[in-house]
Amino acid sequence: MKYYSTEGRSPAVSLREAVLTGLAPDRGLYMPERIPRLPEAFFREMPAMSFTEVAARVAEAFFGEDVPAEDLHRIVSDTLSFDCPAVPVTDRIASLELFHGPTLAFKDVGARFMARLLAWSLGGTLSGGKTVDVLVATSGDTGSAVANGFLGVEGCRVFVLYPKGRVTPVQECQFTTLGQNITALEIDGSFDDCQALVKAAFLDADLRGRMCLTSANSINVARFLPQAFYYFWGYAQMARRGMADRLVVCVPSGNFGNLCAALFAARTGLPVHRFIAANNRNDVFLEYLRTGIYTPRQSVTTLANAMDVGAPSNFARILDLYGGDWERIRADISGFRTDDPEILSTIRDCLSAHGYLLDPHGACAFRALSAGLQEGETGLFCETAHPAKFPDTVARALGRADAVPVPERLQAFMAGRKQSVPLPAQFDAFKAYLLSRAGA
Repeated sequence: MKYYSTEGRSPAVSLREAVLTGLAPDRGLYMPERIPRLPEAFFREMPAMSFTEVAARVAEAFFGEDVPAEDLHRIVSDTLSFDCPAVPVTDRIASLELFHGPTLAFKDVGARFMARLLAWSLGGTLSGGKTVDVLVATSGDTGSAVANGFLGVEGCRVFVLYPKGRVTPVQECQFTTLGQNITALEIDGSFDDCQALVKAAFLDADLRGRMCLTSANSINVARFLPQAFYYFWGYAQMARRGMADRLVVCVPSGNFGNLCAALFAARTGLPVHRFIAANNRNDVFLEYLRTGIYTPRQSVTTLANAMDVGAPSNFARILDLYGGDWERIRADISGFRTDDPEILSTIRDCLSAHGYLLDPHGACAFRALSAGLQEGETGLFCETAHPAKFPDTVARALGRADAVPVPERLQAFMAGRKQSVPLPAQFDAFKAYLLSRAGA
């Protein structure tokens, strides 16, 4: 399988090169030259299969031309050491719980898969035996998932860029306390600033000549594509309950890698009826759906901080997937915005009415589904992180500090010592720091 750039000015590359370089030289995002269509028999068989069996079949479709079956199955099995259960919330809506991995966030799936696929790629000749430096910008959970997914991976160093004061203390401790091959860079700016620094690094010839750089953000095909696995698994679980005939999937959306993976799943044949992109105040995609005009802007800080993205990278992939056809995009995807007061009331009301505790991002998705489901439809929303990662918001919503117990895994992270490097949101300073580590 070859991978082409969404900008169309760079030559197509192999999977290994796409994974190792992350971003195309023309600043485009890599896309597979085709999306394989899975046989209808597979979708009929899925309800009787395990999560790993389902994911292995999907992985073969996406990556099987390049990765030997034995290696690919091992990568999938190692990645999915936890379940992603679809838990009923109402009689028509279920929560796809994606927080049962090591860092209690959905990004554990993509980050763990990418770490293992990158390690496999380093067994080839492209890296030339160099250390690979992984750059990742985070608005919250990406940093912890990538850092923990790559912790101790031989031949890889990870630099996590995060916006100072804009991630929760729990999220921050999950990637600033690890040490070893993980370095946290505390950027005095927004997530968009962090993401811009990462993209600028890939375009700097001097840096690329002295370091082997790749990205672990959802711009990397090895990060976003494996996220399709749990949409198949969610559908299989809903099908077991007889609730998949007109299934609406709602995805909390920030950088849009998660929704993009869901759209890829649909292109393989997964029979989802339609999609909802749940936004917070950073609603540039909702504005695009309404007007046909895409206007990226500086992000604003909200209670659903992982969605605080004003210039979503994967919008380019969605446009490419639909050939830029606004009407077709609108036919498959609707949008919904939830502001901070509504996030708080949704967390409170869902627990009171249904006994289910949401995190702020899941609250955006649950509210969108509750408002948007039509007659005869059922809904599945992504609960993308454990509520305990947002203790202040949950406590504020419910009016009590002991609203959610802290899992042992989070307690272990919080006991560590913070190690971070403060940097301004200026590329010259970021480049100078990276070059200071080039020979380290």
